[in-house]
Amino acid sequence: MVDIDSQIPTSYDPFADIKDSLAPGDKGYVHLRVQQRNGKKCLTTVQGLKEDFGYQKILKDLKKEFCCNGNVVNDKVLGKVIQLQGDHRKNVMIFLVKSKIVDKDRIKIHGF
Repeated sequence: MVDIDSQIPTSYDPFADIKDSLAPGDKGYVHLRVQQRNGKKCLTTVQGLKEDFGYQKILKDLKKEFCCNGNVVNDKVLGKVIQLQGDHRKNVMIFLVKSKIVDKDRIKIHGF
């Protein structure tokens, strides 16, 4: 007879590293995510920028560069998050690296 417990694979949690951190952005990463809204509409979020940056200034430059609308949201858990209309993850990454706000190895892109 075969032991069933030894055949069941253990589950892997891909978000385990996020749960281990004490606060969002404590490892210095900037997270670029896309969220599906309704239909073909989507939303790009930028989380993890340092607090000493002028979020409104960065948002103004992003909106002008990508011809989209956006805002800064204050979240209790995540802190300040920049939201942009549309999927601009790669464009935002290039913009942040080119303007020397964040190094390329400190940016993580999430989403589909």
